[in-house]
Amino acid sequence: MHKEIIVDIHNDQVRVALLEDGDLAELYFDDEENRRVVGNIYRGKVANVLPGMQAAFVDIGLSKNAFLYLGDIDTKSSVFEFTDRSNGVEGRIKNSAISQIREGQEITVQVLKEPIGTKGARVTTNITLPGRYLVLMPNVNYVGISRRIEDDAERERLKAIAEEIKPEDMGLIVRTAARGKEKEDFLYDVALLCRLWKRIESIENMVKPPQVLHKDESLVYRAVRDIFTQDVDRFVINDESQYRRVLELVEAISPNLLDRVYYFQEDVDIFEYYGINKKIEKAIQKKVWLKNGGYIVIDYTEALTAIDVNTGKFVGGHNLEDTVLKTNLEAAEEIAHQIRLRDIGGIIIIDFIDMELPEHREMVVKVLEEALKKDRTKTHVVGITGLGLVEMTRKKERNRLSATLLKPCPYCNGTGKVYSENMIIANIEKKLEDFFKNNDVWGAIVEVHPSIGKAWMEDNGKNIELLENTWNKKIFITANPNMHIEQVNIKQVNGQAEVEGILLEYADNVIGR
Repeated sequence: MHKEIIVDIHNDQVRVALLEDGDLAELYFDDEENRRVVGNIYRGKVANVLPGMQAAFVDIGLSKNAFLYLGDIDTKSSVFEFTDRSNGVEGRIKNSAISQIREGQEITVQVLKEPIGTKGARVTTNITLPGRYLVLMPNVNYVGISRRIEDDAERERLKAIAEEIKPEDMGLIVRTAARGKEKEDFLYDVALLCRLWKRIESIENMVKPPQVLHKDESLVYRAVRDIFTQDVDRFVINDESQYRRVLELVEAISPNLLDRVYYFQEDVDIFEYYGINKKIEKAIQKKVWLKNGGYIVIDYTEALTAIDVNTGKFVGGHNLEDTVLKTNLEAAEEIAHQIRLRDIGGIIIIDFIDMELPEHREMVVKVLEEALKKDRTKTHVVGITGLGLVEMTRKKERNRLSATLLKPCPYCNGTGKVYSENMIIANIEKKLEDFFKNNDVWGAIVEVHPSIGKAWMEDNGKNIELLENTWNKKIFITANPNMHIEQVNIKQVNGQAEVEGILLEYADNVIGR
């Protein structure tokens, strides 16, 4: 598989795209509106404690207070002093954790999840500092290995190295990128992360909360650290100063990748050059076409994401079951790709086309699970429900792509639909009745969208004539293609001469009476 990382830097906005065989696989933004806070460490102040919810809200300086859940509280004595440790039962210690927190208490936390919608950020007192190959955990004392490293012998080898270089009374997690690396490759990470933690500790009790103690690295740095691995063929960036910075970073952490970094000097939009802009437009559409003519539909709700699979234009060859299977198999791969690209998190329900044979259902789920292995974010396929729906979950850390790029329509309030012509006309007629009731006028000019005017004039404008006769007024309709379909402007006129003068302004847009 050919992989490329394309970085577009324009003024204050940074965009990073990961291409796999030319397809857009992952997309990241960093600008004033989409500034990442996951990974940031704050000195905050407890705003209020909710024992019934086993949680607390912490003021860390963001627009909404952060949410600290019981399970995200470190019970290490250096973080909190717990009074009841006599029985040695960790669960009971944690159950007393919320009661040990008080309003106004200063506390150091790290953001686990971005603020999403009406919810504030989710935070933890379990601090982690990621490096290229390792993650330092200052408040725990154990070694962990990435689950994506599946070879038992390699896991044992890496664990032995990590145990040897682990700082005293601290923990390490060995990241997936460490596969095949030696002890010398990890020493830079350990030294850098330990220096960073000492700096955070040195200012922790000196600042007045809420205050940021450490911001996670820039998007460009994270792209180098987390995405630019041995299987990436090219790293292309269009900013000369950042290009030099990338070279310095790569030389420090992966010098063997230096010859894969390129400076894009063309005088065109780099995303346009690589066809990424068109791919982004497709990534926010509700319907996604499959290569065989089938399609999937992705719908978002507050609680979950629903994905529906349809055969569409694909009619298959020999029999229905074969057609359904082929569509579902292709859909399974595309769904995994879309989930990763759109950064869909939380509960996901997939309605594949009904399959009669159990082995076909198992085959589709297996293809889905295999395709999801490309996703660096944790996913879990629960299985098929009694109704034949596939349930899965994906860790939610930030807003999905559509929520980042789009905002609710001010006309439809996010429903994606507008009133029908008949409903709009009925509303206009009610407004006209109120207008005539409250104003002593000769008549009115009604400005509407052309489609509304056309629908209103059906049956020779019978409804308009009825209104005129009822109120003994004159009504003239004009069309404005620049208006929203639900919009209406009503102007009063006080005589035939006045209306003729006004209608001259509309010229060819007069469509009625």
